[in-house]
Amino acid sequence: MCGAYYDALYARQSIEKKDSISVESQLAYCRYETRGASYIEYTDRGFSGKDMNRPGFEAMMKDIRGGKIKRVIVYKLDRISRSILDFANMMESFQQYHVEFVSSTEKFDTSTPIGRAMLHICIVFAQLERETIQKRVTDAYYARCKRGFFMGGRIPYGYRLIQTVIHNVHTSMYEEVPEESAQLKLIFSLYADTDNSLGDIVRYLNDHQMKQLRGAEWNTARLSEMLRNPIYVKADIDVYRFFQDQGAQIVNPASDFTGQNACYLYQGTGSGGGKRSDLSGKELVLAPHSGFIPSKLWLACRVRCLNNRQSAKTCKPKNSWLSGKLKCGNCGYALTVRKAKTKWGRYFVCSRSGEHGSCNGAGCTVYADVLEDYMMKAVEKRLSEISALEEREWAERPTLYGAAGNTGGRQIHKKIRLTQIEEEINGLLSKVSEADSILMKYINERVLVLDAERDTLQEEIVMADNADTEAAADRERLNGHVKAWETFSFSDRQKVADLLIKVIRIADGKMEITWKL
Repeated sequence: MCGAYYDALYARQSIEKKDSISVESQLAYCRYETRGASYIEYTDRGFSGKDMNRPGFEAMMKDIRGGKIKRVIVYKLDRISRSILDFANMMESFQQYHVEFVSSTEKFDTSTPIGRAMLHICIVFAQLERETIQKRVTDAYYARCKRGFFMGGRIPYGYRLIQTVIHNVHTSMYEEVPEESAQLKLIFSLYADTDNSLGDIVRYLNDHQMKQLRGAEWNTARLSEMLRNPIYVKADIDVYRFFQDQGAQIVNPASDFTGQNACYLYQGTGSGGGKRSDLSGKELVLAPHSGFIPSKLWLACRVRCLNNRQSAKTCKPKNSWLSGKLKCGNCGYALTVRKAKTKWGRYFVCSRSGEHGSCNGAGCTVYADVLEDYMMKAVEKRLSEISALEEREWAERPTLYGAAGNTGGRQIHKKIRLTQIEEEINGLLSKVSEADSILMKYINERVLVLDAERDTLQEEIVMADNADTEAAADRERLNGHVKAWETFSFSDRQKVADLLIKVIRIADGKMEITWKL
C-alpha cells in the first residue's frame, strides 16, 4: 500500500434549516484540526445519516481503501453516522487501513480503548436521537390524519384540490370534478355487475372512446385501486359496519356516518401486513369532502374486490358450462375437458389420472355432450321443483290481515301500534300550552320514549315491505329461468349452474349431484 498523505474532511447536512450547521461551517471546524496538513474535502448535501448510501462518503471510503487517507476529521460524530452497526463497521475499516478518526468538537482519541468506548457510547445516543425524531414525526402525522387534514400525495382521480380551514388550521381538501366523477360512477356500476371483469371494463372504456382525462391509459391495476378506495363513498352506517366487521380502527363515532362525507383509509400505527385485502389494524377517518358513490354500490364493489372474485370471472371456462362443478368420485380431483377427433368431440377425464397421475379416473368414459344433455334436464327439473315450492309457499303465506301470531299479523299490529303512538304524541303536544314546568318534564320524557319506539317500528315496517318486494322479484326471476332454459346461452347456463349446483361427483358409472338450492 502506498503512503497515506491526506486528511479527509467529511461534512453532511440532510436538510438546510436555520438551526442546523451548514456544510461550509462544518468544513471550517475540520480545517482547523489539520494544522496545515494537506486535505481532501468530501460532502453530502441532502442525505440522512441513517445509512452509508451517500456519494461523498463512498468516495472517501474508496480513497481510504486506495491508501490515500491517513486521518478522517468530522465536525461531530453524528455527521458521519447515526447507526451503531454502520459506525462499528466503519471503525473496523479505519483500523484495517490504519486511519485515525477525529471529531473536532468532541475530541475523541481513537488510539486508546477509552476513546473508542466513548465513541460507541456517543453513537448510541446519536441513533436514539434519530429514532426519537422519527417517532415524533410519525405521531404528528397520525394526529393530523385523525383530524381529517390533507396529508399530501397524489390527488385521486375524480377530485381537485382546494384550500380550506379545519379546526382553525389552514389545509386543503378535495372537490369533485364532474367530468372525471361521471366516468368513475360508470366504472363502479359496471363492476357491481359480476359479469364484468376489470379487463372487460377496460375494453368497454376503450371501445367507447372514453379516454382517461388526465392522459394516462386505463388499466386493471388502476381500476382496482379506485374501486377499493373509500375516498369516493358516501359513508353511511353501512360503510361504518363494513369496516368495523373487517377489523379496521374507526376514528369517528358511528353517529357521524351520515352519508355526507367520504373516508380516508390509513395504514395505521399498529397495522400488520401490507395486503390490500387485509383491513385489520388500518384506520378509517371521515374526510372533510363529500363522496359521490352511493354506499350500496361502493360496498358491492368493495366486497367483490375483498373476496377477489374477479379472478374467477377472468378465467371463464369455455369448453363446457359444467366446468368447475365436476369432481372425480374416487380421488376428489376436478374432471377436465379433453378434445378428441371422434363424433363425440369432447369428454371429461380426472385431472389426477393419466401417465403421471395416481388415480384410475372416474371408471367410465364421460362424454361432455351426453352429460350436458342429462344435466340440462336435471337442472330444468330442479328449477321446476323449486318454482312449485315457491308458489306453494307464496300461496300459503299469511296475508296482512292474518292471525296475530303469523307474519302478516305482526305487520298489521305494528302499523296499528304506529298509529296509536302518533295519536298519543299529538295528544301530549296539545297539552304543552297549559303545562307547568313539572308537567313539561313528564311530557318531554314520554315523547322521547314514544319517538324512539316510532322510529324502530317504521324501520321494521319498511324492511318487511322491502323483503316482500325482493321475494316477489326472486320468484319472478326463477319462473323466468324455468321457462327460458332451452333458449339460454352458454354463459347464462353457467350462471344458473353456479347458483344451483354445488358439485357433481362421478365414479364407476354412478353420479351424485349436490345442489345448493
